[in-house]
Parts: sequence; C-alpha cells; structure tokens
Amino acid sequence: MSAAEELRAAAEKLRTLATEATPGPWRQHDTHLGQYGHTATVLSGEGNDTDLRAWLPSMSQESWDEARNVWNDAAYMAALHPGVGLALADWLDETATEVTAAEGTEYALHPDGGAFASWEAALAVARAVNGSAS
Repeated sequence: MSAAEELRAAAEKLRTLATEATPGPWRQHDTHLGQYGHTATVLSGEGNDTDLRAWLPSMSQESWDEARNVWNDAAYMAALHPGVGLALADWLDETATEVTAAEGTEYALHPDGGAFASWEAALAVARAVNGSAS
C-alpha cells in the first residue's frame, strides 16, 4: 500500500468512526455512585441533555483518586471526541493529496523516510489508526 493510500484509508476509518459517534465536545466527570464510591465518566451534551458516553469503574471511595488511571483515561477520551477525529481525517486527506502530487519528484515520500516531517508524522498517525506496522 502506498503512503497516500495508507493516509486515505486512515482518514476514511476516522471519518466513519467520528460520524457514527455522538458529536462532541465531550467532557470528563467524576460520578459518585453512593455506597459504591466514585467512577470516572465521559459525558456529552449540556444540562438535561447530558448523556453518558463512557463509564470507567474505579471502585474507589475517593473522588478523583489519583492512584487510579481511570480519570486520566476519561480526560483523554473526552479530549479526542469525534470533532478531533474529523479534523485528523481532513489532515490525513490533505497530506495524501500532497504526497500524491509529489510522486515522481524530488519531494516524493520514500519508503525509508519522507521529504517532509509533517508527511512522516501524518503517516505515523495513519499507521496507528490502521493498525499497521512501522
């Protein structure tokens, strides 16, 4: 698969996942479950339109228990809501267009490294999204 194809495949995957998910922004929240303690959650919406996106059990009696990573995980999930995925997909598509336009020139992305650091960064993101090696 060429670099441009990898970039476009990742963009398509991100765009599909993001458009099928609940729109962002999302936010992290410490939810108290009474006798069961606290848990980290990811919420969307505002006021009475708030919906639960993810529940990360901590089984902790401490709010925002720093000894458990679930609050960091919830913050990360909330930060990478579907709007971020769509922006990443657009960036990958734009980079794929640049890479395709440069094919056969001195600026072409070579298998062992690229001409531009931004292309290499985009390709690293695409490979992480696609689950491919390198």
